Amino acid sequence: MIKNYFKIAFRNLFKHIGFTALNISGLAIGMTAGFLVLLYVSFELSYDKMHEKSDSIYRIVADIKTPSETIEASIAAWPVAPALEQEFPEILKSTRVMNLNLTVVKNNKKVIEEDVVAVDSSFFEIFDFELIKGDKTQILKQPNSLVLSETIANKYFGQDNPIGQNLELEGFDDLGVVTGVMKEIPENSQIQADIVMSMITFTASPSDRDEQWGSYDPSHYVLTIESVNPKDLESKFPAFIEKRTGDQMRQSQMFVTLFLEPFSDVYLKSSRGGNITGNINNVYIFSIIGIFILLIASINYINLATARSVERAREVGIRKVVGAQKNQLAFQFISESVVVCLLAFLLAVGLTALSLPYFNALAGKTVSSGIFTEPVNILYLFLIALSIGVVAGIYPAIVLSSFRPVSVLKGSFAKGSKGVLLRKSLVVVQFTISIALIIGTIIIYNQMQYMRNQDLGFNKEHTLVIPTQIGNSQDALKTSISAIPGVKGIALASSVPGSGNPAAYSEIENQNGDLQVANLDLYFVNEDYIPQLGMEVVAGRAFSRDFASDSTQAMIINEKAVSLLGYTNAKDAIGARYQQWGSNGQIIGVVKDFNFRSLQQDIAPITMRLDPNSTNIMTVKIASNNITQTIGTIEKTWLSMMPADPFEYYFLDELFDEQYEAEEDFGNLFLSFALLAIFISCLGLLGLAAHSTIQRKKEIGIRKVIGASVGSIVNLLSKDFIKLVGIAFVISAPLAWYAMHNWLEDFAYKIDIEWWMFIMAGVIAITIALATVSFQAIKSATTNPVKSLRTE
Repeated sequence: MIKNYFKIAFRNLFKHIGFTALNISGLAIGMTAGFLVLLYVSFELSYDKMHEKSDSIYRIVADIKTPSETIEASIAAWPVAPALEQEFPEILKSTRVMNLNLTVVKNNKKVIEEDVVAVDSSFFEIFDFELIKGDKTQILKQPNSLVLSETIANKYFGQDNPIGQNLELEGFDDLGVVTGVMKEIPENSQIQADIVMSMITFTASPSDRDEQWGSYDPSHYVLTIESVNPKDLESKFPAFIEKRTGDQMRQSQMFVTLFLEPFSDVYLKSSRGGNITGNINNVYIFSIIGIFILLIASINYINLATARSVERAREVGIRKVVGAQKNQLAFQFISESVVVCLLAFLLAVGLTALSLPYFNALAGKTVSSGIFTEPVNILYLFLIALSIGVVAGIYPAIVLSSFRPVSVLKGSFAKGSKGVLLRKSLVVVQFTISIALIIGTIIIYNQMQYMRNQDLGFNKEHTLVIPTQIGNSQDALKTSISAIPGVKGIALASSVPGSGNPAAYSEIENQNGDLQVANLDLYFVNEDYIPQLGMEVVAGRAFSRDFASDSTQAMIINEKAVSLLGYTNAKDAIGARYQQWGSNGQIIGVVKDFNFRSLQQDIAPITMRLDPNSTNIMTVKIASNNITQTIGTIEKTWLSMMPADPFEYYFLDELFDEQYEAEEDFGNLFLSFALLAIFISCLGLLGLAAHSTIQRKKEIGIRKVIGASVGSIVNLLSKDFIKLVGIAFVISAPLAWYAMHNWLEDFAYKIDIEWWMFIMAGVIAITIALATVSFQAIKSATTNPVKSLRTE
């Protein structure tokens, strides 16, 4: 019996090969999109799940309340994690993780390693990063201990056993000792490193970092007992902080509150950021889009299956007359649906495998190295396809198996209005989703353009950024590079907009004459930095070599800092006293606010001071012509003066724009899925239009005989579909506005959602729908009416 069901199913599918091809292609494309979304969402949700005890790992974060603000920090003071481990039996182990760069000296050549973390000795006992060589309980207990990834171990030692080997590290008195080798850390880990260094290297005597309760740098993680209630443990922290640093907090007017943040939530859900962060809202959005695309593909099948109900009515009538039961007929039609979906599944697997490299590129990460690398994914995809087949086939099966045989065989069967209404409703649903995605794409594109073209308050164009090491002969290097044709100017700094910078405990005189405590961002710069980046001085003056005191007793702040201190006029802040990191002096100037962070964040107060010993970045403004030649000459000059130091550089505009890579990737993926949704909707519309013209071919023939023009027939066949798209637009517009308004809330600087964006989306949707329907309508309208009426 089952064999017969599927035999008849294949026979019917091949009999109507055109509609079958439309169904299979639409479902296959929909499944492919759904599969890709599944892989993306699974990858995002898999972050940090490779650790067996991930549910018991927490990040320690801090709220730091000052008289000026409350800072929600992702880090804590140096001694916090080890002190918590000693204080509370609920905490089994702790580790700190600090990102840093190492300069490795090999064969008199310097190599800068950027993916380096310093950690405490229990790091590999808390996190399950796979060790190839070394004892995880011992490898990081001594200063200067190094655990290398396989790639780094091969880079420096080739096929030799690296254990016990030494690496010369610039800036360290002792050689680094390789104590372990680890597998490459998976991409779906927020902690990334090629080299892991022992934290005791930085905390051992004579360093007093483990006593610096006012100094913040590393991230802190703790492993708790399984039965711990994080809220109960958190409730003990205030007394712990008061005991350790209560007097210091009151003196500095910086009050700290510690919290436990589940490690598994940090990547997607934390508002405090981290080394690598995702966005749970994007996961929700893509999950919904994946479901919607599968829904659109399923709607195509339901629409085309029910639209062909009249053609199958006689078959149903005969089957019922010879004894077929309703449930048997329903199973027959469901089996056809399942066959179509399984054929679409096979095609979708192939399409997914082919498109995965391009999808990885769009996502900006390796979501999956191959669909066949994880067999469980194939199983999930098969079950999804099977489910779609059953669900999409239920309604057509019910409709087709419910026909009354007497009416059908007497030729008095006629389509009911309910079926037509359902098909129209489903078309509206399809285009509601598609138009909403078009609107979303337009808004996302305009937001990204807005961020790229926004006035940042500084000039980032044609600025080369070259990392230098403190202690290099910067003045001599600066003089030599300045003489190169094409170099317009050089400045020195500790940071540039778009990169990280320290925050400093500061006391600055406010409008009341009091020293106001605040934790403020800090740039160390030289006299050329502000003019080179084109920052506007709105009060006072910039740093100058004409004033010797500028190097030790001068500070420049931005307008946000002026507001923070309570001044209504920037000029009133000139001459205000400050104390910051051991330096005392006066404010000499105020610069116009500039975006030194992403446009997703508000401009923050910032301070700038002169300190040649703290500048480790050289910014070189170059002419817009002969850029490659200019950079080549700079490199030759660099290597001639410092042959052991690698010449590395990047462009300031590219660095700043890197902050929007995640949004760019999101926009590209959104656009791709929007196009897929529209394409699948058009396939369904094409099928319905083709079926409609077949059903009305005699009517069209009669109209042509009595003089109807091609245009009037095209209008007749198209207007109903265009009305449905119009209804879909009316429904989708407010839904899209609400969704995109919420998405834009993540940006401090954002566009206004304007009326023309909706009109543009509506015009695009109607144009696409009209083109799709008109293709079939024109074909039918230009057919010789004699062929249509020949059987009459």
